[in-house]
Amino acid sequence: MNKTWVRLRPVVESDLGMFRRFVTEPGLAGPAWSGYREPTGPARRFAEDGFLGEHDGRLMVEADETAAGFVSWEASGSGWSRYWSIGIILLPEWRGRGVGWRAQTLLCDYLFANSAAPRIEARTQPENIPEQKALEKVGFLSEGILRSAEFRDGAWRDVLVYGKLRGDR
Repeated sequence: MNKTWVRLRPVVESDLGMFRRFVTEPGLAGPAWSGYREPTGPARRFAEDGFLGEHDGRLMVEADETAAGFVSWEASGSGWSRYWSIGIILLPEWRGRGVGWRAQTLLCDYLFANSAAPRIEARTQPENIPEQKALEKVGFLSEGILRSAEFRDGAWRDVLVYGKLRGDR
């Protein structure tokens, strides 16, 4: 079996169709679906800063030279206590193929190399076992449960918190 080649790259205009799909197609984002969003929002954000802002950003996940999804990060905390919170959304056909954990590893390497943040955090749903396993493979440690921290599918739901510190293997 051939290993899937994975890399991160900046968003380009031709990627905007995928972003529109993620905000208008229920279920496409998997457990991350949080309802319909304004479909021109991604184009406005791309025009503003190409999804590479000072406090947040997105990079495309490319697998075997095909856009497979994206990773994102946003600043949490403040001042000297600032750290990154990350996420990933892959198209269904790329899930379960090792693309996610490799993309998240690349993102963590990028964020630690290009910021002074001592910590990266990721959150996921208790039922999203594949993401929990991917985060552990990247070197994240389970840090606990935030009870009723996410409103999804008509109910308040728990969220699992994972953390990775600069220098963690």
